[in-house]
Amino acid sequence: MPSFHARAILVMLILAGFSARAGKLTFRVDTDKPGAIYAPGEPMTFRVQLLEDGKPVVGRDLRWVRTGDDQKTAKGSVVSQAEPVTITAAINQPGFVYLVITPYGEDGKPNKKAAFKGGAGVQPETLLSIPEPEDFDAFWTAQKAKLATVPIKAELEPVKLKSPALVGFDVKVDCAGGMPVSGYFVKPKDAAPKSLPGIVSFHGYGVSGARKQENSAAKGMLALDINAHGIVNGKPGAFYKNLRATDLKGYGFKGNEDPEKSYFLGMTMRVMRALEFIKAQPEWDGKNLIVFGGSQGGFQALVAAGLDPQVTFCVASKPWLCDLGGVTLKRLKGWRPGYTPALRYFDPVNHAKRIKAQTVVDIGLGDYVCPPSGVCAMMNGIAAPKKLILVQGATHGFAPPKSPNVWRDYSAHLNQLTGK
Repeated sequence: MPSFHARAILVMLILAGFSARAGKLTFRVDTDKPGAIYAPGEPMTFRVQLLEDGKPVVGRDLRWVRTGDDQKTAKGSVVSQAEPVTITAAINQPGFVYLVITPYGEDGKPNKKAAFKGGAGVQPETLLSIPEPEDFDAFWTAQKAKLATVPIKAELEPVKLKSPALVGFDVKVDCAGGMPVSGYFVKPKDAAPKSLPGIVSFHGYGVSGARKQENSAAKGMLALDINAHGIVNGKPGAFYKNLRATDLKGYGFKGNEDPEKSYFLGMTMRVMRALEFIKAQPEWDGKNLIVFGGSQGGFQALVAAGLDPQVTFCVASKPWLCDLGGVTLKRLKGWRPGYTPALRYFDPVNHAKRIKAQTVVDIGLGDYVCPPSGVCAMMNGIAAPKKLILVQGATHGFAPPKSPNVWRDYSAHLNQLTGK
């Protein structure tokens, strides 16, 4: 009988053999039109190849589901081959098709973790949302007036940074709406007055403290990162976990029947006050003001650019809450609050029409947290210079390796401004 040590080695070898057999499954999918944009009714041909550790898999059952903004559903299956196999879809109206392909194992069970999620669109440049509120501008003029009654009073507590060339602060700025702006403010040490661009960054959905944007400051920026809630920064993870489970549980899904009671009103007040804080700094050059964020942070960046005409560059990755009224037009719904007329005051679709900044946005064609049709409807409202990046196979939390994204444009813009 083998010793315990020998048995342990045998188990390890068996596990290693199993791991070797069960390699990592991925998909390689493209369309016969590289941009994945088609005419109404035109066949969309998806070329699909299943890979295991980068090598084609032959004989695997692939089951697919096609849904879309036409509210139609189709299903089918193909068998993977050494060469790509094809799946065909179409949509007869402007909008997007959403395609999910799931590989099945020899045991007949689906491997949902390895599923491909992507799609293609028809005439996305024609997509529009529902009408904005008639008093949209009056509403925001009134909110700005409320904000103006609160002086820009800031408390700055020094914090440690990695680089001695920078100085940083945990900052709290008084704000209308019940909570202060709360973030980390980092800048180059001893910068001359009116010498630096300003940048404000925002967070995705969730509850956490702010981050120290030392890389941006090291490039020669006044860098402010704020948390979404005005809460304290730098606490242990358990502190934020408790808030997620108690006071801030489901914060974006409550009170949306009245714009004055929506959580997004206080959030937007803090966005506007954060910009005012940066512009009040003596080192701000008075010319360059950048906003960026992803998901909920992308929502905040777009709203910031719409409400403040001094914003010059806006970066929004997979922005949240675009085209909330799209469900009334029978478009696929993302993960977000149910539509109410009150939410139109916060919808980036309506703020986009007022954006004067150069704007860069990316979309995952498999992202149904922030559906592609809604983001396109938002982009169609922007009259300023803009760039839209469509990423095949990208979901809200995943992008294929080496795929294009907004952060390259963001870095290039900072390098152009600062020469670093």
